[in-house]
Amino acid sequence: MKKVIGLSLLMCVAAFAQQNKGGEQSRGGGRPAAVGGGHLPARGPAPAKASAPARASAPARAEKPATENHVKVDQKGHPDVPHVDVKGDKWVGHDSGPNDPHYQMAQPFAHGHFSGGFGPSHVFVLAGGNAQRFWFNNFYWDVAAFDYNIVAGWNWMGDQIVIYEDPDHPGWYLAYNARLGTYAHVEYLGG
Repeated sequence: MKKVIGLSLLMCVAAFAQQNKGGEQSRGGGRPAAVGGGHLPARGPAPAKASAPARASAPARAEKPATENHVKVDQKGHPDVPHVDVKGDKWVGHDSGPNDPHYQMAQPFAHGHFSGGFGPSHVFVLAGGNAQRFWFNNFYWDVAAFDYNIVAGWNWMGDQIVIYEDPDHPGWYLAYNARLGTYAHVEYLGG
């Protein structure tokens, strides 16, 4: 009997540790994570305001052009890459507007439009690949080169993602990683 109770207790501890691996599900005192932790935004971002400045296509004198997508950390504990704040579903970093040179396409939707479903009622599990080409459910994608740094920590064989339409950048979608709370611009390559 003691062995059964001990084994049951061990299994419960292991399950709890897996659920809270790295503090991703909760932070300090059992509070929900401020970013990620399985949260799914109810909707995608609103179009950027017309007054929002576009990212400069040419760097200022003596500056190197940006090769990675970073944003100013908006709150303690938030990442320095585009993410969704759990409180209020705020899409941090999606404010550069339609003229952002990092997301211009010569032929938007060259491979057709994604028809697998959008938003939190359509959660997909990554089934392989990398930033240059990944897939799930026989749908194939690539990540915008400017966003490669955002997906560096994604688990290409198991992370859950949700696809949202990008209101500002024709031809791009937003792939949101539920575990990390980050999102990247992705192009649909067909299915």
